[in-house]
Amino acid sequence: MSQGIFSTSTANATTDYVAKSFAGMITRLMPNGQAPLFGMSSMLQSETAVQVEHGFFTKTMIFPNMNLDAAVADAVVSTFTVASTTNLLPGMLMRAESTGEIVIINQVLSTTQVLVGRGIGTTAAAIADNVNFYQVGNAFEESSIRPNALQHNPVRITNLTQIFRNTWALSGSAQATQVIAGESLEAENRQDCAAFHAADIEKALFFSAKSQGTRNGQPFRTMDGLLSIVGNLSYYPPTYAAVNVHTAAATTNYTQLETMLDPVFNQVTDPKAGNERVLFVGSEARKVLNNIGRVNATYNLSDGATSYGLQFARFKIARGGFNMVEHPLFNSNSDWSKMAVAVDLSTFKLAYLGGRKTKREEFNQQGQAVDNGIDAVGGSLLTEVTCVVKNPPANAWIKGLTAAAAG
Repeated sequence: MSQGIFSTSTANATTDYVAKSFAGMITRLMPNGQAPLFGMSSMLQSETAVQVEHGFFTKTMIFPNMNLDAAVADAVVSTFTVASTTNLLPGMLMRAESTGEIVIINQVLSTTQVLVGRGIGTTAAAIADNVNFYQVGNAFEESSIRPNALQHNPVRITNLTQIFRNTWALSGSAQATQVIAGESLEAENRQDCAAFHAADIEKALFFSAKSQGTRNGQPFRTMDGLLSIVGNLSYYPPTYAAVNVHTAAATTNYTQLETMLDPVFNQVTDPKAGNERVLFVGSEARKVLNNIGRVNATYNLSDGATSYGLQFARFKIARGGFNMVEHPLFNSNSDWSKMAVAVDLSTFKLAYLGGRKTKREEFNQQGQAVDNGIDAVGGSLLTEVTCVVKNPPANAWIKGLTAAAAG
């Protein structure tokens, strides 16, 4: 790879690319697409960012429960001491997990006490300390007073737009030179620029970390990529205590794999969406996943193709399926080749700053402005974009998949 304007001396252009007495064609080594996540995202509906800080609001469904903080001595006691009365309202029906007794909350007395009606359709009895009660609905008498509303304030999640720029350029002499490799030096330079641009965006969508400051005296921003978002608990609903990021042991069996991947199906934003994820893997991770299925006889990889044209190998665990795609960029080093990244495409979007969705600018082309009289032609691609991950728990990142094991 070289930098600057492509000339007749660049990369032995005069000896390797110019016309000779044999035919040739440049083969671009981009197995299964150089930027599959960016490519698939481009086929999905995108958003328009109106500011460089772009975000959305999210709410997590509330499932009220209470935990006894003191034992209930008999079937008559109606005042329960609990760990917290947060989200509890009169009229809620609560079921004791240990005994099956259903009680109705008649009054919330304090932050740690409730007054209940016992044995609703069930038999009241003594209840041990630390028993969990889960809400199983609510019930009200005729001519009842309207209950208080249960509200849950939305949480604002934001990311920053990032500016990507890539350039192609070649001298007037190089532009006029006849070649046998590819269509023309100009066409090849244009294609290289587009490939580099897509690859740079792809890397950021996975690996970028959010920052904001100045560079060369001007505002400078980078986005949070998928791995930063999945690895940051502040993006998760408050009910989550850990992120979906895992480091595999020296060997990985099916039970361990399922434990690492299963949480991506815990939370959905669209009940109509299928329980499927795209699983981007490096070559080493792919071998491990294939061998886990083989040595445990737990699943078989079946070949298929996504609606986006990507080839994949599909496998299933108990709660959902994964369309496994080997990512060429993951194979660029030995660490990434052992990674597996599960992505919920239904909640992953690109948000382009208004009017900044991959703009092409050229110089010294017919009808274009002359670039200060330089004997060269060229152009650039500019994109300002950020990624939106609306359901971080539906994604996962596994590092260090090294070897398969039985179990």
